[in-house]
Amino acid sequence: MNPERTIKYDLESRLIEFGSRVINVAESLPDTTSGKHLSGQLVRSGTAPALNYGEAQAAESRPDFIHKMKIALKELRETMVNLKFILKRNFFPEARLLPLLKENDELIAIFIKSISTAQEKLPKGNK
Repeated sequence: MNPERTIKYDLESRLIEFGSRVINVAESLPDTTSGKHLSGQLVRSGTAPALNYGEAQAAESRPDFIHKMKIALKELRETMVNLKFILKRNFFPEARLLPLLKENDELIAIFIKSISTAQEKLPKGNK
């Protein structure tokens, strides 16, 4: 099997698992105005990276790939802030939320590196 293909699917699987864990958090939030708001925001931002990554894999060009990866990165950053709100409000057990925050941070680092690498491979005029 092609190692690049394995890496691609490993990241895709990791993003799907991340999104699933985010949904679990969102579904456990309180039935309050803020809980409902954060729940909706969290589901959208926490599942979007997997979807945008899938689109990036079918990008029409390297700049299109970079653009789609940047969108996924923005969603990961939004998810991080949502999770921090949830942590700050004590809406979810800290011990269960910290591993998700760590995974979110690791995914952000992966996307930053991937975007950087793709940008380095752009011809001089496209940067």
